[in-house]
Amino acid sequence: MDQATSNPLLSAPELSPLEQEVLDEYERLAENMKKLASVLDTMANQPTTQILDGLRELERKTSLVFTLLKASVYSIVLQQEIEFGGDQHQHHDEDSGQS
Repeated sequence: MDQATSNPLLSAPELSPLEQEVLDEYERLAENMKKLASVLDTMANQPTTQILDGLRELERKTSLVFTLLKASVYSIVLQQEIEFGGDQHQHHDEDSGQS
């Protein structure tokens, strides 16, 4: 028994060929989504060593990138403080000398 005979909507004579094609595509999509859900359920219930190792490696790399980003931002802020801090200190000395 095919699905068209089990579901009257899928073989209704009043459907245009385009409507029938769209319904067929939705049916294939629904089947693929069921397969995907099954695979994801299996993976979630039985995580493999390979997945866990991959996640650990990703965590290490992410941590390294975050550390390098923080160091870069700190370096830029420190450099700007040195550049602008010297200018502000110089202007402050000039302002206090004129008062």
